Amino acid sequence: MERRGFIKTAAVGSAAMATAISVQAADQKRKLKVGLVGAGWYGMVITKAALTVGGVEVIAICDVDSVHLNDSAAEVTKLQGTRPQVFKDYRDLLDVKGLEVLFIGTPPHWHALMFIAACEKGLDIYCEKPLAYDILEGLAMVKASQKAGNIVQIGFQRRQSAAFAKAKALIDSGTIGEVHQIAAQINYIPGNQDTTIQPPPASLDWEAWCGPAPKLEYRPNIAHKAWRLEKQYGNGHLVDWGIHLIDGIRLIMDETMPTEFYTRGGIHEWKNKITTPDTLTANMAFRKAPVVWQHRLWGTGDPVKEFNNGIFFHGEKGTLFTNDSKIILYPTGKDTKPEEMVIQNVAMQENHMENFLKAVRTREKHILRCTPEDAFQSTATVQLAMIALDSNSLVQWDSTKNEITGNKAASMWMKREYRGPYKHP
Repeated sequence: MERRGFIKTAAVGSAAMATAISVQAADQKRKLKVGLVGAGWYGMVITKAALTVGGVEVIAICDVDSVHLNDSAAEVTKLQGTRPQVFKDYRDLLDVKGLEVLFIGTPPHWHALMFIAACEKGLDIYCEKPLAYDILEGLAMVKASQKAGNIVQIGFQRRQSAAFAKAKALIDSGTIGEVHQIAAQINYIPGNQDTTIQPPPASLDWEAWCGPAPKLEYRPNIAHKAWRLEKQYGNGHLVDWGIHLIDGIRLIMDETMPTEFYTRGGIHEWKNKITTPDTLTANMAFRKAPVVWQHRLWGTGDPVKEFNNGIFFHGEKGTLFTNDSKIILYPTGKDTKPEEMVIQNVAMQENHMENFLKAVRTREKHILRCTPEDAFQSTATVQLAMIALDSNSLVQWDSTKNEITGNKAASMWMKREYRGPYKHP
C-alpha cells in the first residue's frame, strides 16, 4: 500500500473508532426508559431508589388501584420533571414505545406472568423478592430469562449489606472455626388486623388485584401492605421476611439449597386474623451446616432484644451474630469477652439498584448481585420449608432435577392452579 493510501485508511479507521467511543459514551449518559408495574409502597421504594441513582426516566406506570396510580405518577413527575403515562393493565404498559426496563413491585402472586411477558418483549427487569409465588413459577421465570438473555436483578437488597460482607470475611478467615450450626429468626408483633369483610375501595379493582390467585372476599388485612401474612397472596413471615436471612446465610456460607426440610408450627395467637403461622420452626439441611429458622408473632420475641432479627453462626472457636447493622463475636473460653462491631449499612436499596442499572448499560451480567438463578434457590428454599409444614412431612429436594423426591403429597404443593382465564407458565 502506498504511504498516502495507508495514511488515509488509518485516518478513516481512527475516525470510526473515535465515533464509536463517542457514541458509547453518549449512550452511557442517556437516560434509560423505565416502566413500573405495582405503584404502591414498595414499587415506589425501588423507583425512587432508581431516580436517586440517576440515569433513568420513568415513562410509564401501571397499577390496578387508581389512587396508587395517580399519586405515584404525581410523585414521579415531581421528582423527574416529566409525567409518565399511566395504565391499569400491565400489558398496555409493555407496549409503550421506547420502553427498555421494567420494575415489578407487585405482590408475588403476579410476578411470574409479568416477568415472563417482559422477557418475551426483550426488556431488562428489576423484580422484587420473592422471585415467585410457587416453585414451578420460579423455574419458568428462570427459563424465560435464560431464553431472552436479558439483564435481570431480583430485589434481595441485603446482598449489599456491609455487615453480611464482614460476617462472610470473618467466617472465611476462620475466626470462629468451622461452622457446625446456624440459627436465624425475626420475631415481631403485627399491627392491628382488620378482618372485616367489606367492599373494596372504589379505587381498587379487586378482581384484577387477585389476578391468577384465588379471589378471596375483600378485607383490609389481606390487601395493600397486609397481604404478606395471607397464604394465598404472600405465604407468610418466613417467605416474606425470613427469606432475607436465608438468602444471607446462603451468601455468607457459599451455599446452594438444602437437601431436606422439616417444619412445624401453627396459628395460636392470631387465629381468624391471619392464615399463615404465627409460630414456626423450620429445619433445613444445608450442605455445610444445618439451619434452624424460628419466628413468633406474639409474646416477647427474643428476651435479648438485639437478637430479635438476625443470624447466629455457631463455630468450633466461637459464635458470630449478625444483623443489618452489627456483628457480635463470642469467642470460646472462660475469660473471653464478646466483641461488638457496629457496621453502618448505607443505601442498600440504592446500591442494589445501581448495580442493576450498571449491568443494563454495560451488558455485563457477571456483575449482578442477584440473578434469577440465585434468587430461585433462596425463594425455593423457604417455599420448600413451608411445603414441609403444609404436607406435614419430611421433604427431600433434588437440586439436579429440581424436584421433590419420594413424596407425591408434598410435590403437589410445587404448583398452584391458576384462577379463571389465567394460565400457569
